[in-house]
Amino acid sequence: MTHEIQPEQAASKIGTEGVSDIPIAHNERVLSGLLGQTVFAACVLFTAMHLYALNVSPIETWAFRIIHVAGGLAVGFAITAAMTLDRSPGDLRIRRIEWFALIPAVAAIAYATVTILYAWFVRETQGTPPAAWVFVHMSWALAIATAIAMISSWVWRSSSRSIHWADAVLIVASIIVAAYLLFVLQRWRMAAGTPFAGQTEFIVSAVGVALIMELTRRVAGLALIAITAVFLVYAFAGPYLPGLLEHRGYSASRFFTYLYTDNGILGATTAVSSTYIILFITFAAFLQASRVGDYFVNFAFAAAGRTRGGPAKVAVFASGLMGMINGTSAGNVVATGSLTIPLMKKVGYHPRSAGGIEAAASTGGQIVPPIMGAGAFIMAEVTGIPYTEIAIAALIPAALYFLSIYLMVDLEARRGGMQGLPRDQLPVFRQMVKQVYLFLPIIILVGTLFMGYSVIRAGTLAMISAAVVSWFTPHWMGPKALLNALALGARMAIPLIAVCACAGIIVGVIALTGVGARFASMLLGIADASHLLALFFAMCISILLGMGMPTTAAYAVAASVVAPGLQQIGIPPLVAHFFVFYYAVLSAITPPVALAGYAAAAIANTDPLKTAMTSFKFGLAAFIVPFMFFYSPELLMQGSWGGILRVVITASVGIYLLAASVQGWFLNGGVNFVQRIMLLAAALSMIAGGWMTDLIGIGIGGLVFVWQAAALKAKPTISG
Repeated sequence: MTHEIQPEQAASKIGTEGVSDIPIAHNERVLSGLLGQTVFAACVLFTAMHLYALNVSPIETWAFRIIHVAGGLAVGFAITAAMTLDRSPGDLRIRRIEWFALIPAVAAIAYATVTILYAWFVRETQGTPPAAWVFVHMSWALAIATAIAMISSWVWRSSSRSIHWADAVLIVASIIVAAYLLFVLQRWRMAAGTPFAGQTEFIVSAVGVALIMELTRRVAGLALIAITAVFLVYAFAGPYLPGLLEHRGYSASRFFTYLYTDNGILGATTAVSSTYIILFITFAAFLQASRVGDYFVNFAFAAAGRTRGGPAKVAVFASGLMGMINGTSAGNVVATGSLTIPLMKKVGYHPRSAGGIEAAASTGGQIVPPIMGAGAFIMAEVTGIPYTEIAIAALIPAALYFLSIYLMVDLEARRGGMQGLPRDQLPVFRQMVKQVYLFLPIIILVGTLFMGYSVIRAGTLAMISAAVVSWFTPHWMGPKALLNALALGARMAIPLIAVCACAGIIVGVIALTGVGARFASMLLGIADASHLLALFFAMCISILLGMGMPTTAAYAVAASVVAPGLQQIGIPPLVAHFFVFYYAVLSAITPPVALAGYAAAAIANTDPLKTAMTSFKFGLAAFIVPFMFFYSPELLMQGSWGGILRVVITASVGIYLLAASVQGWFLNGGVNFVQRIMLLAAALSMIAGGWMTDLIGIGIGGLVFVWQAAALKAKPTISG
């Protein structure tokens, strides 16, 4: 009797165990002991509070979002430092000069804490508001402590095993901002963003904005902060700007309090992060804790590992599955690319191609329904279109995108004469099929959504099912594993919470200044000359706004600036928002600022800009597909079944012709420069939609086929 290889054994041969784990960032702390247990408990409570409020007992909307942002800030400052952490084994001592910052910062934050606690105590025990001086003192002490702590966190490095005193001050400041907003919530609803907002409200809201921007800088880098800073400057510089950009200007108190309303930070982006994102990030954490995420990768290896260029095809499938859930292109590259990129290089792919394939596939995960990296939820929130309708509309474009990458991968493997991985290095497909029940959480998610369950209920059931299916694997999720998954969910959600809140600042500026409406009128003027030109201009703005930004923030900003303009020129809301969403996602592989391409280049050990260009090449079809939404709405399931089927078939043929043109390989042989140009023309004709253009594309493709067949037939004669 032969001994069969178990999936776990096979996985160890190619190192897929733990591939879905989230790598530790350069400024992320690894806490232990009592401090680690305290932060762990805070993360568990943060996630559990959201799950309880979403499924059992709802919390008032504004209060829930204020608590959500404050909790995210507090946990974020606890687990991330302002700079790269010192991971040396010894403890870092507080320098003598550091005490000159520490003492006033701690004294100020302690005074602010006492005053806010006193205010709550007076109201709860006596039923009356505190004296006016209480909040005046509190706001100034809060601002002083936050300013000193923030600057100190940039100046002095901290250990990776303890929370720096400056970050502890920022944690308390985050809680005080929320405590004040909750205390004055009824008045805040009426006064925020109006001339009635006073100095105290201005100081507290400004501190809140500063805290959000600092955490965003830590978890998402400078790109989003730079764009946010430009919008903040614009809010005050507007009266001095010419033409389209001019506005009347606003006082600091009105402006900053307006940002902390449901038109800004507490608006659509935070609404999504406090509901759908926290829920589905926790779902992803459950998949990771139960090792279902690893099974996705192992299944892809078992199915495609032995085929021509196998690891590249695995990257296409696995990165699509993982990217759909985790919501960040660059993060997905780091998670799955650390395995797939070395294996692609091993079977013959150039390092640049290996990195480009991984970057393009990971980015594509953001457009895969039903989760779409949280983008679908923001789209549903902004447009009011039912979530299930958005998920259905995303099916064909996502399939075309991954078909394009798959064909490019296959044609490159054909051209290079590559092989797959040996059978003995791969999981046994027969064994992997026996564990196909591990796909059950995704099936339950999709099934319950289309049975009419709410997104929240469907996501919760899928999360519970991820724990249940783990009981049939070696990675059984008991109470400890469940708590670990809840804590991991909070840690994974922090970057997206910060990014969504920061994007809310930009959305608030756009709403207050009316720059979005002005842009819409400009787009309308361009459309009078040419709709195609207007769409091209909208594409460029969407990519520019999204460069260097996480997908969620990129789409939120582009949806506020570009989408209204597209709707104003007569494009339906679903088409307009999908158009904007695609280019916001694709900014991750668009040079010169292509975060996913740069992350892949670091793993592939190759030139970042050249890798970004290669990822752009592999994702080229996605840059064409959004224009098809306008000319062929059937791609978004808008129209008759016959029309949808025709467009799918012709677009698929066009995608193949495009891949053949880019890779220089058609059917069974290479093509010359002229043939590549002809194939590109045929591809664009097939993709454009319409019977006439389809016939032209088929005709040109047929000419290239005849030309190539004649050349291949002549080769043996010449050699003879």
